[in-house]
Amino acid sequence: MIILVQIVLVLAVIIGAIALMRGGGNAKHQAVRRLLLLVFAALAVLSVFFPGLLTRLANALGIGRGTDLVLYGLIVAFMVFMASSFQRGRQLEDRITKLARRIALDEAPRPDAVSGDKNDG
Repeated sequence: MIILVQIVLVLAVIIGAIALMRGGGNAKHQAVRRLLLLVFAALAVLSVFFPGLLTRLANALGIGRGTDLVLYGLIVAFMVFMASSFQRGRQLEDRITKLARRIALDEAPRPDAVSGDKNDG
């Protein structure tokens, strides 16, 4: 039974890593993201097959259990995710603002066309 659970967990990690590797961004960002995801996937697979190793690593770091170490890692990952999402949101807002300004300038009537209309009436 434990082998089945391990296989399901490993497949979930692999599918999740592949899904997260897809996406936009510049080449440097994508390379760093893919390397970090590969490291995460490798560590996740190791922790599934060797849970005692995770507990020993946690004990070496002064943490009581391996699950606590995983929780702390997830908290850090969540904070990084939130920071990067906030940064991405700000960049999108800036781009939308610039686009809206450009559209407003492009669609604004020309001053000579406006003054010509007033003289006609």
